[in-house]
Amino acid sequence: MNGYPTIIQGGMGAGVSNWRLAQAVSRFGQLGVVSGTALDQIFVRRLQDGDPGGHMRRGLDRFPFRTMAERIWKTYYIAGGKTKNQSYKSLPKHSKDSPRELIELCIVANFVEVSLAHDGHDNPVGINYLEKIRIPHLPSLYGAMLAGVEYVLMGAGIPLKIPGVLNHLANHEPANYELQVTGAQDDDDTTITFVPRDFTDGELPPLVRPRFLAIVASNTLAVTLVKKANGKVDGFVVEGPTAGGHNAPPRGKLQLTEAGEPIYGERDTVDLEKMRELRLPFWLAGGYGTAEKLREALAAGATGVQVGTAFAFCAESGLRDDYKQALLNKAILGHAKVLTDPLASPTGYPFKVAHLEGTISEPEVYRARPRICDLGYLREAYRTAAGTIDYRCAGEPVSVYLSKGGKAEDTTGRKCLCNALVANIGHPQVRCGKHIERGLVTSGDALREISSFLPPNSPVYTASDVIAKLLHA
Repeated sequence: MNGYPTIIQGGMGAGVSNWRLAQAVSRFGQLGVVSGTALDQIFVRRLQDGDPGGHMRRGLDRFPFRTMAERIWKTYYIAGGKTKNQSYKSLPKHSKDSPRELIELCIVANFVEVSLAHDGHDNPVGINYLEKIRIPHLPSLYGAMLAGVEYVLMGAGIPLKIPGVLNHLANHEPANYELQVTGAQDDDDTTITFVPRDFTDGELPPLVRPRFLAIVASNTLAVTLVKKANGKVDGFVVEGPTAGGHNAPPRGKLQLTEAGEPIYGERDTVDLEKMRELRLPFWLAGGYGTAEKLREALAAGATGVQVGTAFAFCAESGLRDDYKQALLNKAILGHAKVLTDPLASPTGYPFKVAHLEGTISEPEVYRARPRICDLGYLREAYRTAAGTIDYRCAGEPVSVYLSKGGKAEDTTGRKCLCNALVANIGHPQVRCGKHIERGLVTSGDALREISSFLPPNSPVYTASDVIAKLLHA
């Protein structure tokens, strides 16, 4: 498949796959991918931390709509950064009718992240989104496309309408996306609409439509996307249950191991012969982070592999250095542990958790945290008795969740992934001047092998070390 990368760097977490990591991978001719999750929140926290290195300012200076860029800078930038015990400013939560302020932030933040990832090379850059976080999709995609993103990757759902959205946004045309609303009736308005020209300064030439790669865990989903998507699907990432982050649940009745992990069986194995029959490029992910597995994937007809965990712990990733080094040390000593937790995520999807002291992977740390939902990216939209749309999260205070019609059993073990994932990258919220949010590191099962990427006598490794080792021989 000429013109396609052999290695796709995974779009991990919120800010773990940041512009620095994507830039480093793309410089070596592979596909660097930034995570599009919560970029609006991450961007304004970087500004409130004083924009170390001036990188956000550099990205803003390239943004085509100057009034919008300067308004955001003046609102959120704190010269020298906020004090250690000062809270970050709160943003409105995303909703079907999000305020203009939030829409502008999505456009700008996605533009800046992709723009910075393009620095220093002429190779493609991608961006990764979670389909289930639907509300920010349209302005986020538009911002990334304004910056010339070449690939859009999306999983954690069925992104049938994204190909068509990309077609519309490339021509600055209005785009729609359906919000999934629990209990919605046929005549309810659940459509999110984004009109690019409501935000532009004058006319712009058409944008380049990025290639769309759907992340799938089954042949059925891949076939469905090819047949029913409202535009071109350019390829697939076939992700197995050993990959980090959210995993697709096992097919059939849920069964757990003695450790409480979901059991995956033959029904959860993708038939690669059927993938080849689709005659589209595909990359294998989840346990393919070695040269041997890359050769195996190529021999099976794949275009290449997607690798996440190895890149998540390299020097350029956005993961906090203390978390990164602690888990790398555990891997060296053979003590690294990863649990596929069926309860942690408010979404109900299994979520892979790396055990690390001081994070909410420890039961006592989790129990000590008040249940607070103030970021809300994983909230569920639902229809109220009055026929309006409201939002609830299984990680919010139990009484609040129950008052919104939620079930008590759905709150058991649920963790605030939104706050934890932002804390993972060094932007934890501070509450009442003293309580600091703790992180929760997600990783694939390959965490146990990441020490193999360390050069001799070095405590750290780089993205180039990963690429060189994967392409060895």
